[in-house]
Amino acid sequence: MDDRVLFVCHANMCRSPMAEFIARRLLAAHPVTVASAGTDALDDRPMHPYAAEVAAGTGADPTGFRTRRLRPEHLTAATLVLTATRRQRSHCTSLAPAALHRTFTVRQFGRLVRAADAPTDHGGAVLRAVVGAASQARGRLQPAAPEADDLLDPIGGSPADFRRCAEEIERSIAAVVALIAAAG
Repeated sequence: MDDRVLFVCHANMCRSPMAEFIARRLLAAHPVTVASAGTDALDDRPMHPYAAEVAAGTGADPTGFRTRRLRPEHLTAATLVLTATRRQRSHCTSLAPAALHRTFTVRQFGRLVRAADAPTDHGGAVLRAVVGAASQARGRLQPAAPEADDLLDPIGGSPADFRRCAEEIERSIAAVVALIAAAG
C-alpha cells in the first residue's frame, strides 16, 4: 500500500486544502500521496479564494480542486491523518477507530516529530516509521494546551490570516519532512 497523508478540517475549503498543496510541495521527493477532506464538507465546492492564493504560491494550480466530505474509507486508507483541530481528530477516530494511532492534529504532529528520534529500522516504510516515532514521543511529552494543538480557522479573515495559517501548517510539515530525511 502506498503511503498516504490525509489532511482534515471542517469544510475542506481553507486549512486542509492549503495543507494538501503545501505538503505536496514539501514531500515531492518522497513517494507519498497527499489528499484532504472535511468533516462537514459539501462535495465538489471550490477552495476559498484566499486559500487558493496560498495554494497557487506552492507552484501548483488549485483551480481544479474540489471539496470532499470525509468518509471512513479515506481514514482507513491513510498512513497518516492530520487534522486542523482536536475536535476533528476526535471525529476522525470515532468514524474510523482503527486510525487512532495514526491520527494527530497538524500542530501536534509537528511538535511530536521534533521530539522524536529518527527511525533507523523502517524497511522502506519511512512514513509509517515516522508515525511510529511520533507515537512514541507522544508518550514522553506532557500534553499541550489546547491552543497549541488547534490550528485557527482563517475563514472570515484577511489574506494575511490565511498566510499566517499556511505558515503554521508549513512549519509543522517541514518538521515531518526533516524527520523523514533523517530516517533515510
